Amino acid sequence: MASHKATLKDIKKNEKRRARNRQAVSMIRTMAKKVETLVSQGKKEEAVVALGEVVPVIDHAVNRRILHRNSASRKISRLTLKVNGLS
Repeated sequence: MASHKATLKDIKKNEKRRARNRQAVSMIRTMAKKVETLVSQGKKEEAVVALGEVVPVIDHAVNRRILHRNSASRKISRLTLKVNGLS
């Protein structure tokens, strides 16, 4: 275990950041799963609304450096393709 004051403070900061980041990633996963569920049920209108809710959340995670911009772009693209695939 660390003994320096600054190192102990860094450990606390890392724990707080980790908890915040995990919450954000969990929320993104939950929202993406909701979109995929609506797509599998064939509910296009609701899926479009849910997609419109998840995209800004993903973008915000990129701005906060929780997700890499390429992985976020890939996730948004795949969800959009699934929603647009509905007739």
